[in-house]
Amino acid sequence: MKHTKYTFVIALSALLFGTLTTNVIAAEGKWAKHHPLRDQVNDRLENQNKRINHEVKEGDLTKEQAGNLRKQDHQIRQEERDMASQNDGHITKQEQKTLNQQENSVSKEIGK
Repeated sequence: MKHTKYTFVIALSALLFGTLTTNVIAAEGKWAKHHPLRDQVNDRLENQNKRINHEVKEGDLTKEQAGNLRKQDHQIRQEERDMASQNDGHITKQEQKTLNQQENSVSKEIGK
């Protein structure tokens, strides 16, 4: 009887460990793989951040203006993540277009 309980506990532990490991791997894989549409959006956001930094150094933007632009970019990045989380780590062409339109609006404010 003790041997059966011991075997059951070992089997249950292995099952739980395997399930947890699979879930962690699946979650990491979901975000670790770069989808081309997500990469394009995020590359633009990164580029815009560099442009903002450059404009602050050049004195063309105040720190307050830069903060407002970064806040807008942060909201776009969060929206991209939310969209991707609803679509197995991907965004659609239409979602990319929407995000790019928002980025265009912020981009026009950089370097005015």
